[in-house]
Amino acid sequence: MPHPPAGASPDDLLPLRPVEVLILTMLTAGDRHGYGLRQDILDHSHGRTELEAGNLYRHVRRLEAAGCLAESDRRPPGADDERRIYYRLTPFGRRVLAAEMTRLRSLVRLAEERRIIAPNRA
Repeated sequence: MPHPPAGASPDDLLPLRPVEVLILTMLTAGDRHGYGLRQDILDHSHGRTELEAGNLYRHVRRLEAAGCLAESDRRPPGADDERRIYYRLTPFGRRVLAAEMTRLRSLVRLAEERRIIAPNRA
């Protein structure tokens, strides 16, 4: 299983590519195989982000090499195809995702301060 380089900081990987943010975010719900990730992203984006398999796996390989995700040793109950590889978010990947979300939140706050967008009153 790939590990982040010794002494690696989540900030070393920022900014993440938008697709990589989506992949890591989808893995926060649990282990997923590639097609499941693709479908989760498609559902989340209401069909606006449709990834070809080659593009998806290029990002998966990059995130795996960086130590952000890894092949899962566990298979969910009722897994229908033994050939499917399931991926899981690593603790380092969760820290990278959190760092990226913090970076993005800072940009959103700047956009609100500069009146580019209205503040979120949730």
